[in-house]
Amino acid sequence: MLLFTHVLACLFGIGSWVAINGMWVELPLIVPSIPEGWYLPSYLTIIIQMANIGPLFITLMHRFRPGMLDERPVIYTIVTIGVVATFLLAFLWNHTLTIGEGKHSAALLCLSFLLSVVDCTSSVTFLPFMMRLQPRYLTTYFIGEGLSGLVPALVALIQGVGVVHCKNASVNANFSLGNSSWGIDGELQAHYQPANFSAQGFFLFLSAMMIVCLSAFLLLNFHPAVAREHKGKGYVDDSQRVEKIDISQSQNSETPEQRPMLDFPEDSVINQRSSFGKGTYNRIELVFIFVVLAWVNALTNGVLPTVQSYSCLPYGNQAYHLAATLSSVANPVACFIAMFVPIRSLVLMGVLTVTGTGFGAYIMAMAALSPCPLLVNHDLGAALIVITWVIFVLTLSYVKVIIGVILRDEGHSALVWCGAVVQLGSMLGALTMFPLVSVYGLFQSGEPCNTKCPK
Repeated sequence: MLLFTHVLACLFGIGSWVAINGMWVELPLIVPSIPEGWYLPSYLTIIIQMANIGPLFITLMHRFRPGMLDERPVIYTIVTIGVVATFLLAFLWNHTLTIGEGKHSAALLCLSFLLSVVDCTSSVTFLPFMMRLQPRYLTTYFIGEGLSGLVPALVALIQGVGVVHCKNASVNANFSLGNSSWGIDGELQAHYQPANFSAQGFFLFLSAMMIVCLSAFLLLNFHPAVAREHKGKGYVDDSQRVEKIDISQSQNSETPEQRPMLDFPEDSVINQRSSFGKGTYNRIELVFIFVVLAWVNALTNGVLPTVQSYSCLPYGNQAYHLAATLSSVANPVACFIAMFVPIRSLVLMGVLTVTGTGFGAYIMAMAALSPCPLLVNHDLGAALIVITWVIFVLTLSYVKVIIGVILRDEGHSALVWCGAVVQLGSMLGALTMFPLVSVYGLFQSGEPCNTKCPK
């Protein structure tokens, strides 16, 4: 039953971001068939940030009406919306509507907004729900959240999305290419492999994954065996306590939290270092934790993913796919490591954050130098960029899980704020990179088969 609950927590976590992650990996197959073309990623970036109205509402409710909002009905609602939206997307993604003087993929954009609301809101509802289970299952949930990026990427890989074969093509023009990296009698041309199954089948798969998430959530709530894994009687549920408290009599009192009463006797309140959660950390430490959380999510969810193709494609299509796949694997691996080695040291957290940021700086530098980054004509350059991506994701994913574990011990509202800061950091990262990439065009993409750089 312990393993059964771990599996359910993992499946529940997969549903957190599987829809939007699936949208991103399916772009190479969608883009040629819609009028927006490669402007669609820019539109998706804006749509996802607009969808943060969901977590903003949830956070404000917890802040100004603590105890009034139960996350379980919200989760039922958003996951059901996710199931319906992905199912409709399978049949409507390529339908266009004439608006003004041009055609637009109205159904695709509207359904993408609904899916963005679902996934963004999951950050401030799924995590607080995990407070109802024993602490050991939180790390399993993070493993599932990491798999929400890996699973659709693997399915897209099986589908054959973006797979390029480099073939020789004769050049009719007779001219000298000097010290270039391609031959004078021909060049390699990129030929994209046809998909093994359609986008419709992929979106139906995403709908099935959302159904799995909904089923796991139902079992986590109602299965008798899982009920034994819920918190014991020694814990106080703040969502039940606050409803019974007269708000007018407790305006200046601290918001009740879920806390193990046997482990924290009444006299421990005297030793509280702040009014946040259980008072384990002082204000400077809390600011440090939340700043690191925002920074890490800005890098991993907003800044670096937008330049992954720029940093990898100059080294070849194989390097790009290896970096994308292995970095997706590194996320759940980091969560798995945190399950057995949960080091909560703030010093280690800072060291890992600086380390991951350093590797991220190398990735950003190679993206800025594209299409001619360092060691572009050497296998060592391709190996370095792949290894750098893996270490970058591995270190910062571990930091995110440890912060989640730390804030989980501080109570229900701490996890709500954790989800809110995750979304805030991701939003700031995406909005920072959007004008640099899509408006000012500061980055130039390399070609998957031809690297036109001096040796």
